[in-house]
Amino acid sequence: MKITVLIENTSTFQELEYEHGLSLFIEHNERNILFDMGQTDAFIRNSRKMGVNLSSVHAAVLSHGHYDHGGGIKPFLAVNSKAPIYLSNECKGGFYNNAGKFIGLDKELFDIERMLYTYGDTEICSGITVKALKNVPVKHKENACGLTEYKNGVFVPDAFKHEQYLIIEENGKRILFSGCAHRSILNIMDAFSPDIFIGGLHLSKIDTEGNGREYLVNVAKELSKYNTKYYVCHCTGQKQYDILKEYLGNSIKYISTGSIVEI
Repeated sequence: MKITVLIENTSTFQELEYEHGLSLFIEHNERNILFDMGQTDAFIRNSRKMGVNLSSVHAAVLSHGHYDHGGGIKPFLAVNSKAPIYLSNECKGGFYNNAGKFIGLDKELFDIERMLYTYGDTEICSGITVKALKNVPVKHKENACGLTEYKNGVFVPDAFKHEQYLIIEENGKRILFSGCAHRSILNIMDAFSPDIFIGGLHLSKIDTEGNGREYLVNVAKELSKYNTKYYVCHCTGQKQYDILKEYLGNSIKYISTGSIVEI
């Protein structure tokens, strides 16, 4: 399996664009999967520079209904004429950040025929499955960070029912892809215990001093209990990652725009 980071918050390559967003191109057993589509069409321009042919994508998966993961859906549809996009039926909600800014998806997307709504676990093909949020019980506190959903005329805390995960099984290994891990990386690890985790940890808003540092250290210690290799990015946060690295060592690596992971 080969995973190419088409867009992420950072880049170590001067010729590649970066933005607050995420898009991963996954090559697995002659099938190409696109996981998330960034905030804009920057991931498409990067794909051309990296020699990634997005018209070859067989299926796309949207991790959740936020603009920084689904803002590039329309541009993707323009360069790929066949791939269905798997997204949770809950993605149609009105999602806002803690400053009251709308961070949901373009409503024009919802009636497009190639949008395939998931209502539970959905098998894309043998060994590739979209896993629903209901698989992840809340044993540890979630990292909502003030995110809300506008429902029935009022703002309520986002329950993240629109979040889903991608699991690919290859050579006896389970690789888990998560966009932001809003349900908490600890809950997600409890539920799936993958051999490899790839995605954001939603820790960037956690203070790296005082109680915040204590929380991050606890997360790192809990993650170290699993025999898992972590490739993290996007909403993890650079300073927060540095703290995790202190405790996880070679078990964790930050991936940025242009990074390639081969499994």
